[in-house]
Amino acid sequence: MISVNPSLVAEYKENGVIRVNGLLTFQEVQSVREALERYECDLLPQLPKSDYVLEQDGKSVRNLWRMEQHDEAFKTLAERPDLKQLVSALVNGTPMPASVETFSKPARSGSGVPPHQDNAYFCQNPPDMLTVWIAIDPATLENGPITYCIGSHRDGLLPHQPSGVAGNSMGLIEIPAKGTYAEFVGILDPGDALIHHCETIHWSAPNQTQQSRCGLLFVFCGSHTHTDPSLKADYESARA
Repeated sequence: MISVNPSLVAEYKENGVIRVNGLLTFQEVQSVREALERYECDLLPQLPKSDYVLEQDGKSVRNLWRMEQHDEAFKTLAERPDLKQLVSALVNGTPMPASVETFSKPARSGSGVPPHQDNAYFCQNPPDMLTVWIAIDPATLENGPITYCIGSHRDGLLPHQPSGVAGNSMGLIEIPAKGTYAEFVGILDPGDALIHHCETIHWSAPNQTQQSRCGLLFVFCGSHTHTDPSLKADYESARA
């Protein structure tokens, strides 16, 4: 059970990212692993190509998108009352589930993610949107953890350009110089979570280890946000 700790909310507002230990129990992580195995075995072959991304080997799953539309179990998981209560305090209003996703870095083949801000994809105004990133596998220094630029969300959305990376089509045009921001590396045990603001700069390295690194993601926005047409046009152009 997650409690809405005022200091945690203040940390999020200041840093643009927080860690929540034990968001899922050991048993819940095991249930998610089993549900993901069923999803990839039974549902993936039927999904439209817009709802998943494979690694360059053509067989390993990199991303699953819009899972809540295909499996009621993942939709239910994102609707946990305690989670939504915390998210409400972070998005400044009524939280609306936007998507359930996975980001997998398969052993030896998981690709990296260029520095970016999620709102280059989400295109929301005001940017009261966030991602809850839950570790299903351990996230270690070696297998491609997420690195965040602390406080970068307070500088607004920076210019992006097409990245050429399938599943992460946008990247920053200019990467902040080393030392501009303090950095936080998300080392996690299974069940631990990171919650980051949609304009916090972050990235991750490829996974060249024998250990897979899977994350289950819940994306939420405040009900008061809306899609910015100019941002959306930039994103669609990059994706094309």
